[in-house]
Amino acid sequence: MNPSNVTREKARQRSDAVELNEYAVELDLSQAADPAQTHFPTTSWLQLVTSEPTVEIDFIGGDGGGLTGVSVDGELHERHYDGARLTLHDIPVGRPVVIEIRGRAAYSRTGQGLHRFVDPTDGETYLYTHFEPADARRMYANLEQPDLKAPFRLSVIAPSQWQVTSNQAAEATIDLGDETRHEFGPTPELSTYLTALAAGPYHHVHRTWQRAATTGTDEAADHLSIEVGLWCRQSLAEHLDPEELFEITFAGLDFFHDNFGYPYPWGKYDQVFVPEYNIGAMENPGCVTFTERYIFSSPATQAQRQGRANTILHEMAHMWFGDLVTPQWWDDLWLKESFADYMGTHASAAATRFTDAWVPFAGGRKLWAYVQDSLPTTHPIVADIPDLEAARQNFDGITYAKGASVLKQLVRFVGTEEFFAGARDYFQRYAFGSTTLPDLLDSLSRASGRDLSQWATRWLETAGPDVLTPVVTEAASAQRSGTIEELVIEQQSVDPTTGAWVGRPHRLQVGLYRSGADGLVRTELIETELAAGEPTEGVRRHPVAEAAGLPVPDLVLVNDDDWTYALVRLDDRGRETVLAQLSRLGDPMARAVIWSSLWTAVREAELPAARFVQAVAEHGPAETDISLLTTITRNAGTAVRRYVPAGRRSEVADGLYAAAQAQIAGAQPGSDGWLVWHRVAGALLPLLTELPADAVAQVPAEGGDDLRWLYWSGLAAAGDATPEQLDAELARKDTFDNRVNHLGALSARPTPEVKADVWQRVHQPGAYSNDEVDAMIGGFNAPAHSGLVARYAVDYIQGLEQTWADHPMEIAERLAAGLFPRPDHEPGTDPADHPVVGATQEWLELHPDAPGALRRIVTEETAELQRALTAQAAGE
Repeated sequence: MNPSNVTREKARQRSDAVELNEYAVELDLSQAADPAQTHFPTTSWLQLVTSEPTVEIDFIGGDGGGLTGVSVDGELHERHYDGARLTLHDIPVGRPVVIEIRGRAAYSRTGQGLHRFVDPTDGETYLYTHFEPADARRMYANLEQPDLKAPFRLSVIAPSQWQVTSNQAAEATIDLGDETRHEFGPTPELSTYLTALAAGPYHHVHRTWQRAATTGTDEAADHLSIEVGLWCRQSLAEHLDPEELFEITFAGLDFFHDNFGYPYPWGKYDQVFVPEYNIGAMENPGCVTFTERYIFSSPATQAQRQGRANTILHEMAHMWFGDLVTPQWWDDLWLKESFADYMGTHASAAATRFTDAWVPFAGGRKLWAYVQDSLPTTHPIVADIPDLEAARQNFDGITYAKGASVLKQLVRFVGTEEFFAGARDYFQRYAFGSTTLPDLLDSLSRASGRDLSQWATRWLETAGPDVLTPVVTEAASAQRSGTIEELVIEQQSVDPTTGAWVGRPHRLQVGLYRSGADGLVRTELIETELAAGEPTEGVRRHPVAEAAGLPVPDLVLVNDDDWTYALVRLDDRGRETVLAQLSRLGDPMARAVIWSSLWTAVREAELPAARFVQAVAEHGPAETDISLLTTITRNAGTAVRRYVPAGRRSEVADGLYAAAQAQIAGAQPGSDGWLVWHRVAGALLPLLTELPADAVAQVPAEGGDDLRWLYWSGLAAAGDATPEQLDAELARKDTFDNRVNHLGALSARPTPEVKADVWQRVHQPGAYSNDEVDAMIGGFNAPAHSGLVARYAVDYIQGLEQTWADHPMEIAERLAAGLFPRPDHEPGTDPADHPVVGATQEWLELHPDAPGALRRIVTEETAELQRALTAQAAGE
């Protein structure tokens, strides 16, 4: 097994044997700005008590790094070190000992550990950390598992002109001449993956948030005062919008303070926007890190601002769910991520101007869950995570979006006040501790008076989505013609991982809609419960008694208002109604549920992808919810690229492009709709039957660098942009983001020589950062290039294991998923018989012992390829 992996069983054994009292860490980053210095000195002091004479400590120094010395209670000590784990024998048992570990650790270019970035705009160097789930050991020696929590004290030597921040405020700054030592106060008990550092010449601004402190539900006499900071690179300072960021942050602190009944426990609240980040954000207490894509250097829509607010509140919720109370092991990752994902949307709707936040959740965020839940790798929300490699793979749509959806349903089931009362009980009972599923269920049951064990079994411990389909029977008699004889909801509820019937209960609403002069109008809204139970011939039928005798509707919408989590199907009449009249339906939440249903039908090859794109072109121009418009146009673009048959692709792209151009012509430049439709048009350029004669001149002057580069990348992929033109665009404004965009555009040029060069470069270990690899992969897989890159399918499959071994996991995952071959369907053949599908399935059969994370990627990509080929075949 990979020595850097840690199994759940090993972690439990270590928890049983070790009581961890404190970490102290010292880093010397004084030479970090020198690119020749690839490593930095790091020293850790672990104070602990062990019941076993052998202790294993985690540390990854990286190539050229490693240990330089180990002592126990001040005495040099023998050790065994395998590059990831330090094994110490003859440790005194039953009394406190201090283990000192000195070493050299590597600066990262992959977003793991301590990442180093040089800003090409001004040459300044910036550092930041990202440790989840287990990369703190890339910066300091520790016991890398979430349940071994301890106070953490950090000391950093850095260039004197630098700013340095960590989880706690600095207790002292000591002038050392050209360097400064920053000594940070000790944290409360903290898991290693939550420790954090950012260092460099960061621009920062601060405000103070104040409230009366709360203990339980009683107001305390003391006053809570939190310093809130915003940090970013100097070259982005002009684009930082502190007023809006502070507004959202303060609203969130107010909301969680009022509802969680536990004062913010981490002293300060810095939010640091960092480059080349692998994820959206990370909840390091007191030092939250965000991708700097949330600093809008180009015009941003309200949908983008709403998404940023949601992320800010998601991470803030983690200060309680995940940081104050932490899962014992990654099986219960949902205990933090599902709750934070739910809370991000709940708090957005309840406490900010984004009161309609549940609409993009229903129309967009849940689609992530539905897609993930349809894959052969689906798993329960409470998953079986045997080791760290498996843990990395479970930061997915099930743990986040499905978990949040199920929690939304639970809140509807037990009541909002009861839910928050349970949360308050949970924080009070388990503050600074680690928990499992029964601990939370007990708190929620105590607060709500409901036994949640059966709910948890069906919703949290089984996999797959339920499918709900309305079946309307019209009355047969002439006297009752045109009325409903019976409305039944058919429920399919099978766990795909076991084949067993689940029979999940649902509380939901059924909307009945009729078309008239005023549009597509809801005439009835029926609340009903689908009780748990057994099926008949694989389906459980739930009559909706209140519908009997009502006029037959044009549309029956199951799960109107999006109360529950299920794939919702439309009957034939309902589907034809919405395809013709969706823009005449006034409720954005109903439209969100319907668009979600239509997109699922495309992916299931039940609705031709071309018909979906046509619906977006027809009804998208009337869509008033910008988040929903963003989602449906993005899905339309995916449909054109992946699900429309190759022979019809240009024709369908032409139609969507024409709709986009019509909207652009009638919109105010820079407005939300103008931006969204320009993004549609720019992405379609390589797929058009024929480029506009003035395509280069159509690169929008307004819209910012992101939009300009979207057009230039499209033109490059279409063969209509030269390297000289791309170089000139970069010279116009040479920033880091534009360099990455430039690299992607160069990689998108449609020649065999370019593709060969990109293939060779992305496979060079350590040659490029994570963002650069992403850009080159995106260019390599530019739209309409599947035939051009088809020859690399064999190289991809034959090189999978070597690629995985040669690269850090963050890069290896990008290469394995991003370079997976995606050919088109060959008319007249069975999609299941496609040679690439057969080759990847054969690889899986022949490599049962390949790393689990790699097998999961290949399994998922193979399933998605089959889905795309099947949809293409159905649309021919």
